[in-house]
Amino acid sequence: MHNFVRVAVLALACSAAPAEAAGILGLWLTPKNNGRVVVETCGDAVCAHIVDGDQLRADPAQADIRNPDPAKRSRPVKDLRILEGYRGGPAEWRGGTVYDPQTGDLSGDSTLRLTAPDTLEVEGCRFLLCRSEVWRRP
Repeated sequence: MHNFVRVAVLALACSAAPAEAAGILGLWLTPKNNGRVVVETCGDAVCAHIVDGDQLRADPAQADIRNPDPAKRSRPVKDLRILEGYRGGPAEWRGGTVYDPQTGDLSGDSTLRLTAPDTLEVEGCRFLLCRSEVWRRP
């Protein structure tokens, strides 16, 4: 219940503020599995953690089984930090990492771009291959 309250308060705060002031922080909807992610400040950087998604609603105890580090495969996916260490703004953040628990892929060459007040492009590259997806505000 505590996480739901935190997400609800954060979502209300962002929707009440002008879009330009809200920036990158707040609740975002991902295209994969109807996911919901909260972007927040972590020290002097931006990070994000998983709130839920179709798979987590079906199995709230889902573990990070695809993690390449066997020691991390038992950690819960719920509240898992998937973005870390981004700096910049107001429209582009760099220098962080993006982790995809569905594949176990981690990318250190990634960028977050606020392409509109309610649209965030998340791009991660490994070697010469890049993947991106667009997150939207609820």
